[in-house]
Amino acid sequence: MPVMQISDLTPRQYWEQVKSNPHRAKFGFGRRPALINIDLQRAYTDLDAFKTAYQTDPKQIDYVNQLSALMRAVGAPVVWTYVAYLDSAADAGVWGTRTDTPDSLQNIKHGSERAQLDPRLQTDARDVVIHKRMPSPFFETHLPSLLTWHGIDTVLITGGSTSGCVRAAVVDSLSHGYRTTVIEECVADKHEIPHFSNLADMLLKYADVESVETVRTYLDSLAK
Repeated sequence: MPVMQISDLTPRQYWEQVKSNPHRAKFGFGRRPALINIDLQRAYTDLDAFKTAYQTDPKQIDYVNQLSALMRAVGAPVVWTYVAYLDSAADAGVWGTRTDTPDSLQNIKHGSERAQLDPRLQTDARDVVIHKRMPSPFFETHLPSLLTWHGIDTVLITGGSTSGCVRAAVVDSLSHGYRTTVIEECVADKHEIPHFSNLADMLLKYADVESVETVRTYLDSLAK
């Protein structure tokens, strides 16, 4: 009977090993991409203000801005999501019941500083902003119908957290039939163990994980 493999590799080393495999199959890019930027709100990006914030690549916001501009240039949709709840937290569901501290999920209130998109983000009037209450941006939002309307076949994902809402989005994106790519420098998590472990797992199962430069090249090809 096969047994679970055992390794002395760190999550980062395992990720590098998985990523470096030249024979790994890819889903690839299609002809109509959408960029989904997940929960780049101050609760998760403002390292000076909130204990819940995290950062993997210090250039993450800059890269997201660059890719968003390239998407608009080719007429492709840019989507921003954020999570927030009523003052009563009555819409948080069971996800909000495990803890109740000032930094708990259900204490991200509508209109609060924690719910605001990071001010460094360069949004545009053409972009779509989606309020979500659960990990996946596909769950009980109009994102599926939006992607159908725009004829999307490829979903590009940035944001956080890698092990949480990014992963949930990736699984749902694949389940809805989209070629899905996580942009490596543009996703972040609280700790490197879940970050690199989940990058490896998503690459092996549910998505491609590509560099900013690779995605730039793809978007440039669409422009031509």
